[in-house]
Amino acid sequence: MEIVLKNLEDTERFGYRLGSILEGGDIVCLTGDLGAGKTTLTKSIAKGLDVKDYVTSPTFALINEYKGRVPIYHFDVYRLEGIEDVIDLGFEEYFYSKGVTIIEWGNKIEKFLPEDILTIELNRGKKDDERIVSIYSSGKRSESIVEELKKN
Repeated sequence: MEIVLKNLEDTERFGYRLGSILEGGDIVCLTGDLGAGKTTLTKSIAKGLDVKDYVTSPTFALINEYKGRVPIYHFDVYRLEGIEDVIDLGFEEYFYSKGVTIIEWGNKIEKFLPEDILTIELNRGKKDDERIVSIYSSGKRSESIVEELKKN
């Protein structure tokens, strides 16, 4: 599935909609170039999950946790060297929890992730705020999320 988000407001609406669909156990991997909007999208997803806290990029902390409708675990694995770092830091516990896991740069650790994930690739469009969003599902649950997104 591919959609064009014409501006920041479109991105925020899309993220909020996605967040309202997500349930505990869902994993969302965000990929794309630096500055493509992964953290901006995460903030909107968190709003859709009823997070009241200020959402920031966990670039140096690696993970931020938030309380919402379900727990949210926000990873930024950009600085990780490899799969061993994921294992050493115990990330797997989050992947199989009752929370929603959002992973920026998830493609860096894709071999370690569970089978059923929703991958969202963000790329810059022709205009400054425009984003081309490609959405991929890899299992039954992620496919149902994509189907729900197609309804609106």
